[in-house]
Amino acid sequence: MPEHVRGREQMVAFQLQARDIVDPVVLEVMGRVPRHLYVPEAMRASAYEDRPLPIGEGQTISQPYIVAYMTQALDLEPGDRVLEIGTGSGYQAAVLAEIVQEVYTIEIVPVLARKAGALLSRLGYENVHVRTGNGYFGWPGEAPFDAIIVTAAPGHVPQALVDQLADGAVLVLPVGEENQELVRIRSGTAGEKVVERLLPVRFVPMTGARR
Repeated sequence: MPEHVRGREQMVAFQLQARDIVDPVVLEVMGRVPRHLYVPEAMRASAYEDRPLPIGEGQTISQPYIVAYMTQALDLEPGDRVLEIGTGSGYQAAVLAEIVQEVYTIEIVPVLARKAGALLSRLGYENVHVRTGNGYFGWPGEAPFDAIIVTAAPGHVPQALVDQLADGAVLVLPVGEENQELVRIRSGTAGEKVVERLLPVRFVPMTGARR
């Protein structure tokens, strides 16, 4: 069995299923997407370890468990259109693209946006749309979205992202500066918003966020 395939299988078994990742679609996709292609070549031997890894430009690829947890928390459906803030390496976008119809992803660091866009295109993800820009303001021209995921931490929930949720949609993001927590916001059909605090986390700060 190829080393990376074995690494993915062990990752799914010991890091995801052994915790609280129960969505069969999320587990299947996490076991299929080649995470090692989304990290620097020198780090590929560590690609399936239970930790975040540096990807350059002061940014990281989240640990596999956090990717799976946030994806599961979105309650995705196959026909969904999803907005991702913080493309980074492109790994989270690839995981989403295996589940939903369209992924719109924004990265504020131009070199990361270019690299991720090129890699996702080379791997055949025609349903991923990569844009360089400030994700704090979302992507109004493509709104509303069925789900929004943020992979860097603003000090507060950006109102622009809340405003771009479709009725019944979900926003999952880390919030805070020194002490961060993962938050899920559900948009009700009557305009109400339900906020859930999920777990303590540690993400890089959202570049370009208004404090």
